Amino acid sequence: MEIHINNTNELDSAAADIIKYAADNRLFLFYGEMGAGKTTLIKSLCAAVGVHDAVTSPTFSIVNEYEGASGPVFHFDFYRLKDQSEAMDMGYEEYFYSGNYCFVEWPEKIASLVPNRYTGIRIQLQDNGGRQITVENI
Repeated sequence: MEIHINNTNELDSAAADIIKYAADNRLFLFYGEMGAGKTTLIKSLCAAVGVHDAVTSPTFSIVNEYEGASGPVFHFDFYRLKDQSEAMDMGYEEYFYSGNYCFVEWPEKIASLVPNRYTGIRIQLQDNGGRQITVENI
């Protein structure tokens, strides 16, 4: 699925489409350079699944937990991990295999730990300041 976003006003609609496309996938992996808009899109996705909490980047805490309409929602930022053992030490499996929504920024840092089934989201900056979002169920 391809989505083109020209401004942030279009994110809520895009988030609803992504959740629908993902169907029963609850693990979302976000790829894109720094500043591409991963956290901003995750805010809209959280709203789409009923999160009313303030959604912020878990850059220093690694994981934030929010209350969603159907249970907890987990938001990860693995950018600062030095190696995959840090994710293992925090018990990433309990989150990823919980059946709850998990939104993961910088999954490249834990590449060999990623489950076989997930929804991959790649965000690319466009010359006009917009974003191209490619969504694929794996």
